[in-house]
Amino acid sequence: MTQTAPTETPQPADRRFVSVAFPAPGSHGPIAGVALVTIERPEVLNALSFDLLDELADALAGLDADGSCRAIVLTGSGTRAFAAGADIPELATQTPISLLVEDRFAVWERIAATRKPVIAAVRGFALGGGCELALGCDLIVAGDDAQFGQPEINLGVMPGAGGTQRLTRVIGRARAMDLVLTGRTITASEAEAMGLVSRVVPADQTVGAALELGSTIAAKAPVAVLAAKEAVRLADELPLSAGLRHERRAFFALFASDDQGEGMAAFVEKRRPEWKGH
Repeated sequence: MTQTAPTETPQPADRRFVSVAFPAPGSHGPIAGVALVTIERPEVLNALSFDLLDELADALAGLDADGSCRAIVLTGSGTRAFAAGADIPELATQTPISLLVEDRFAVWERIAATRKPVIAAVRGFALGGGCELALGCDLIVAGDDAQFGQPEINLGVMPGAGGTQRLTRVIGRARAMDLVLTGRTITASEAEAMGLVSRVVPADQTVGAALELGSTIAAKAPVAVLAAKEAVRLADELPLSAGLRHERRAFFALFASDDQGEGMAAFVEKRRPEWKGH
């Protein structure tokens, strides 16, 4: 399986490619603080068109701006794919000039700029752009039926939305070279062994496990979660000395938050903290 998606029939202009459920539905009712975002193109294995990515970026930005949202789970509709890759019929019509002038790839930076923790719940194929989208999330919960890969080389191109950069930082140069240059896919268990995914669960429990993880994160001190996520993300970009300086400054800054005082007081008093988010 490559990242190629079959050509689809034209869709109505008001077609929604992304759905948002907030609060997310759980087995025991709505999950406080957690949003479920679903890619809705199952007829083409959730292939990532430019319009879909724009809609996804808008959905994530809206949730990011909502103070009551504290964690986001991102998944694909159906059971066959998280996202099987780019919309190849659409991408095949591009030229170097159209890609430069229209700058549709800038949407990837918008998605990566989400400050709230984003958890990818991956079933089936996460190939090409789908793998890059999962890599852009903070945590990946993979069903045991998940398959990951960067098969762009099979189409005469290479990853262009982070596959050579994020993948290398996550699994190392040798393994990234293997996947990028051969285009082969790997199973969920292989991805876990490489450090690509956080957890592997039975396929039918994938979204539920991701929502449970989101609920755990949403129950933590919100300001500390934002600061911790940023610090871990910067570890990919900064030299160790600069990363340590950022970590220490962020740690000190949290002592200005009400949640720091509440968290430490609750620990001393042996009670559950009540976070205020400031």
